[in-house]
Amino acid sequence: MSQISLEDMLNARVHFGHQVHRWNPKMKPYVYAPKGGIHIINLEKTRVMAQKALDFIEEMVGNGGHIMFVGTKKQASALIKEEAQKRNQFYVNKRWLGGTLTNFQTIKMSIDRMKKIDQMRDRGDLDRYSKKERGQIDKEQNRLNEYLEGIREMKDIPQALFIVDVNKENIAVAEANKLGIPVVAIVDTNCDPDLIQYPIPGNDDSIRSIQFFVEQVGKACDQGYKNWQSKTRNQESKEPVQQSKDSKKDIVQNAGASGVVQVFRSRKLVAVGTAEDVEIAMEIEKESTPEKTEESKPSSEK
Repeated sequence: MSQISLEDMLNARVHFGHQVHRWNPKMKPYVYAPKGGIHIINLEKTRVMAQKALDFIEEMVGNGGHIMFVGTKKQASALIKEEAQKRNQFYVNKRWLGGTLTNFQTIKMSIDRMKKIDQMRDRGDLDRYSKKERGQIDKEQNRLNEYLEGIREMKDIPQALFIVDVNKENIAVAEANKLGIPVVAIVDTNCDPDLIQYPIPGNDDSIRSIQFFVEQVGKACDQGYKNWQSKTRNQESKEPVQQSKDSKKDIVQNAGASGVVQVFRSRKLVAVGTAEDVEIAMEIEKESTPEKTEESKPSSEK
């Protein structure tokens, strides 16, 4: 995972907080000093906490998990959608529907309805409806697409959330906390960091600052996905070896049950799979034939 530099954060204007009178006292440990009527965020602490959050995301995605990008404010909406789609993750960038996490089964019914309308349109079934009915269905589809497009393929709740502006997305934060879902978020000087498991002190209003953190989270997802692919390939490469060992074991057991493998007192075992059936039969016959003794010799040879 690449390290975040102070210079990059300075260029992205991450250090600019809110006006002094709008601050949340719980953000005091992350404020460097007030300047010109606004709080300046301590970027040294931001770097440490951001790295911790990104490491968590990389590990989570590396274990097969998914993260939901959440940012419905104007400055974040397009950035959230673009980065989430690029990294094959879920997102909400228009409006957070109450119960998206805590009542996901109901939300899933709306997703199924959206998919059903799409299927009806593809099959031409909507042609059978009147013009007024088609207009109502189109309106419903547009509304569903606007709010549910980013979670269309989501089968279950995500393993983590990344949020821009926790004050605006307070319902999403509350639902995640209720379900015990970890939250990674940009926390400005007017936010409560205690509500966030992985807070990143920073400017959540500037487009440049939001883009910087969204891209960093996207890169962490990308690296985590690569780790997951590598882990999956390693597991798949080990399975045939184990299956081969199990197959050989079964062959030996089956061969022993059928009497093919015999324990010979005077010579080594005939290796299963390396001798022809005729050779094995000859060995068995040879071993079962008693050797001639002095007493069994004809009297003429005595």
